[in-house]
Amino acid sequence: MSDVDFIVVGSGCSGAMAAQTLVESGARVLMLDVGVKGAEDEGRVASDEKKIPLKDFESIRVEEKNQHEYFLGKNFESLESTESGSGVQLTPARKHIVKHVDEFLKYSSESFVPVESLAYGGLGAGWGLGCCVYSTAEMKQCNLPENEMLNAYDVVAGRIGISADEKDDADPYTIGKTKNHLAPLKIDANAELLLEKYNIKKSGLNQNGFFLGRPALALLSENFNDRKASAYDDMHFYRDAGNSAYRPGLTIDELKKKNNFSYIGNQLIISFSENEHGVSVKTFDIESKEEKIFTAKNLVLAAGALSTARIVLRSFNSEKQISFLCNPYTYYPCLQWKMAGKKIEQNKTGMCQLSLFHDPQGTNFDVAMASLYTYRSLFLFRLLNEVPLNFRDAKELMRFLLSGIIIMGIHHPDSFSSNRFMKRMSDAGTVTKDSFKMEFVLGEEEEAKIISREKLFKSAMSKMGATALKRVEPGMGASIHYAGTLPFSKEEKELSLDLNGRLQGTKNVYVADSSGFTYLPAKGLTFSLMANAHNVVKKLNT
Repeated sequence: MSDVDFIVVGSGCSGAMAAQTLVESGARVLMLDVGVKGAEDEGRVASDEKKIPLKDFESIRVEEKNQHEYFLGKNFESLESTESGSGVQLTPARKHIVKHVDEFLKYSSESFVPVESLAYGGLGAGWGLGCCVYSTAEMKQCNLPENEMLNAYDVVAGRIGISADEKDDADPYTIGKTKNHLAPLKIDANAELLLEKYNIKKSGLNQNGFFLGRPALALLSENFNDRKASAYDDMHFYRDAGNSAYRPGLTIDELKKKNNFSYIGNQLIISFSENEHGVSVKTFDIESKEEKIFTAKNLVLAAGALSTARIVLRSFNSEKQISFLCNPYTYYPCLQWKMAGKKIEQNKTGMCQLSLFHDPQGTNFDVAMASLYTYRSLFLFRLLNEVPLNFRDAKELMRFLLSGIIIMGIHHPDSFSSNRFMKRMSDAGTVTKDSFKMEFVLGEEEEAKIISREKLFKSAMSKMGATALKRVEPGMGASIHYAGTLPFSKEEKELSLDLNGRLQGTKNVYVADSSGFTYLPAKGLTFSLMANAHNVVKKLNT
């Protein structure tokens, strides 16, 4: 019998929270992970990377001769990705997040482009840090236990550090009743003006179901544990100076100091099987190219909804078609005319500045969410492609307009449909001997509702003095919010989870990511999937 109590698969946000809860309970935990690392994770500079100077964005632009290496890549490789597709937003310092994905996570699709990761910290290594609580109605629709989730939100907030404003109109949708949070972050002048306009027009906007406020972010407004407050250097998409931004790797690094935790990287999980002693996990070591077997009394899958489904379907040798959830996502470059031509302040954050929610029924259900960014540092050269002028004139125009640009990224909720599915297919040419067909198609009524709702968002922004310039569709999958592959079920049902997160048809296999969610609110799901991960495992070692 193995002396390991739990194998946890995956080092992303779910895996990190599940592992921490188990380790704190005294359980002996082994984490298996591919764990591709970037230069920051290694604590050193990789041979092909230049260390990004500890300066703010503007200072680097003025002072650093080789700045292109940090912003565009050593060989200007980021300039090659001028299309609007999933994953193109990754900066050179974050490219490791998707390394090996094309090789090991094979899929085919005519309608869906997922963003997946085999990195140390998973997709959380590049997460936008937004935190939202689910409402009573949303949790009920997701099949999540409300009281346990509310308690777990506070536990997670106390671990990762969340800066939030509990007194503005976005509060019911962002931090909610979570008390364990820090003071809100400062917003920039562009966002401040929009918020001022909102407060003037607030009555009418609220009547139309729109509520604006500061986001809750896992980015520190003050020192927290051994992490430093945000330096407002506008470099958060390139590095995590002072660890002010929460990344799951921070949790894993701390767990490695514990005697009852161990981590083994380079392990691509193939499948699992159960016996009278517990669980065996088969992996492929991407470095040695060998298959390996690891054993434990229990298995916790936290590889993300799509990858966890891959492992389960493979383990059950199933080619059954299963549904999944994904937030439809579009974005609009907007221009706040009164800010055009202004000097952009040197000290700001590039993360979300404001959150705009559409809740027309006032029930905190079927809510659409827009995250408002005032990008300066992240690939604004892409906007030049949208300007119908020659490059020189377009560049001068963008320099003038830049201080007034707001990117409005709108997420819509999602429910199950037969038009959204994944299915395992045989593929002898892959390490795992399979590939996955994935499709995600909206129905006509769904598309019409989204278009209609986005017109209301554009109108709301216009009332606040910001004009939407163009609708950009980055493609289905671009929200990077996936769930529902193994839905919670009150009845014993194939390829589903019981309400405690146990994989039905197994004795000791649990799923601690978003695979079980039976509805996907538009609000960012990361905070809720971390809370769920804590809840799934907290009773397992008592």
